[in-house]
Amino acid sequence: MIPFLKNKLHFLKAVLVVLYFRYPARKVKVIGVTGTDGKTTTSTMIYHILLAAGKKVALVSTVNAYVGSRKIDTGLHVTSPNSWVLQKLIREIANEGYDYLVLEVTSHGLDQHRLLGANVSLAVLTNITHEHLDYHKTYAKYVKAKAKLFRYSDTAILNKKDDSYKYIKKILKTRTRTLFYNDKTLKKDIKSLVEKKFTESYNRDNVAASIIATRELGISDSAIKKGIKNFPGIPGRMEEIKNNKGIKVFIDFAHTPNALKRVLLSLKKTQKKGSRLVSIFGCGGERDVLKRPIMGKISAEIANISIFTAEDPRHEDVNAIIESMVRGAKKTGAKELKSESDFQPFNKKHVFVRIPDRRKAIEYALQKVAKNGDIVVICGKGHEKSMAFGDKELSWSDQKVASQYLL
Repeated sequence: MIPFLKNKLHFLKAVLVVLYFRYPARKVKVIGVTGTDGKTTTSTMIYHILLAAGKKVALVSTVNAYVGSRKIDTGLHVTSPNSWVLQKLIREIANEGYDYLVLEVTSHGLDQHRLLGANVSLAVLTNITHEHLDYHKTYAKYVKAKAKLFRYSDTAILNKKDDSYKYIKKILKTRTRTLFYNDKTLKKDIKSLVEKKFTESYNRDNVAASIIATRELGISDSAIKKGIKNFPGIPGRMEEIKNNKGIKVFIDFAHTPNALKRVLLSLKKTQKKGSRLVSIFGCGGERDVLKRPIMGKISAEIANISIFTAEDPRHEDVNAIIESMVRGAKKTGAKELKSESDFQPFNKKHVFVRIPDRRKAIEYALQKVAKNGDIVVICGKGHEKSMAFGDKELSWSDQKVASQYLL
């Protein structure tokens, strides 16, 4: 089907769904959070601060939905829920008398009108970096899709440090209240709490956005502090796998160039003398091909060893995907290991190795390479519980596999 016509059908379907459920979002204050990276953390933090303030609040993110005591699985490899699922959820939330809904919003959802009728009054932007160009084709179109969230919001909370800021600011309605954030805008006591709880600078920015958003909703500093203190973290977001081997092992959802760079630089700062940083990741098949060499280059520059492996290859040849990553890695001068047993140079140079089987890649890192004091980060899958090969979704968990090889 012609993309233009398909998009029109998405619009018509969304209109009909909103009418069928009788526009439920008009009864709930909806906070929308979008961005390439950090939107799950930011939306979940806003949710926990509102809970700490005693507010009746629901959350719909790409990890899970929370409505009261109910935890609702949002599916495999999902973006924003389709319009039927979303409006049905909002109708339930409205009927149960919820005051707030925190909604994680993706560019696909915005472009396909899935958010039509969501009535987002407060919109938050984390950042817009290189991602989803397989779908949007150009960065400009990607930004334009994200910008839809802000066109009709009452309040926009923007990241002034992000390259998209000028464009988003330009398209805002004159009535829209605009606020800015970064971790330097926080009060001294709250900033100290944030720095203690979050070692990563990018997460401090996410928390700063959450604080500005909840203050705008009238939440007190005491409730904000309580929400930060009690924040449980998010599965697959810098999730540490504890072990008795003296190896720091983390699982992270980083699947974009920006996210991978931020994760690796953050971990690099914690490295002790003589220790090594090992990164394991792949790039999804049938998705943005331009980011593959970029991510290969980023990892080869920062990590001591990069292990290129599978990550939802779908109908593509995983070896061809890895080859694209290798092209970027080679630009750094990093040495390619031709054999999985050839790991002696790790202490001296930045190296990379191809291990298409993700299980074998993790086993290799944790049982043959990593030693006491090293840091291993497994990126790209995060909270996901399956891996896509062809038309099949095979059961998968980075957490479970890593744990097996840390016994």
